[in-house]
Amino acid sequence: MNSDTTKQGNDDLDPARLPAHVAIIMDGNGRWAKKRLLNRVKGHEQGSETVRTIVRISREIGIQYLTLYAFSTENWERPKSEVSALMMLLNRFLKNELQEMQDNGIRLFAIGQLDRLPQPVSTTLKETIALTKNNTGMQLTLSLSYGSRTEILDMVRDIAREACQGKISAELITEDLISSHLYTRNMPDPDILIRTSGEMRISNFLLWQIAYSEIFITKTLWPDFSKEEYLHILKEYQSRDRRFGKITT
Repeated sequence: MNSDTTKQGNDDLDPARLPAHVAIIMDGNGRWAKKRLLNRVKGHEQGSETVRTIVRISREIGIQYLTLYAFSTENWERPKSEVSALMMLLNRFLKNELQEMQDNGIRLFAIGQLDRLPQPVSTTLKETIALTKNNTGMQLTLSLSYGSRTEILDMVRDIAREACQGKISAELITEDLISSHLYTRNMPDPDILIRTSGEMRISNFLLWQIAYSEIFITKTLWPDFSKEEYLHILKEYQSRDRRFGKITT
């Protein structure tokens, strides 16, 4: 896509009605590779290029928070060779994108059972998070070894522990208190949830946080997800009437 087309797509958006937080379930890397008679790892490699594209355009148009479902707790059950390749790609991505994150004011964050990540990936991730922590342009959150049910269990245990210690009472347990004990405590709930590849399920992703998110399902496989389609979804989002369960007058 040339720069004129990108600019035209950007100009169609109302800056005042941009979503603050976009969350994406990036699905379809394996099927993309299978359709081309390639190894699944090739699909993940191409998918990482799409990540780069969507991060860049999100920063360019002014999205404040972008959260990507990169690796679920269930993904550990995949063949060891594929998991190892995914971890290698993640490590490479973090190293290769550090300078661009710095140049564009992108702060990296990660949520999930991060202690399960291999040591080289864990080290690179921690270093990248530390080096970008003062950036204020956009927060890119990677969901790694993430499962929403596990997140909710961790939240319940934390609150129960505080209750047992006498720090809180049952009457003080509110939605805000619950949100403050989730992995996403420092960011707003997603305005948009996008899922690629056409699957009609949430896959254990941000179950609490997406209660009122606008959901967009596209049949496009993640490696083929383009700037044009992303901008089209954002434009459609701006045409929706978000009532949050209320009636507009």
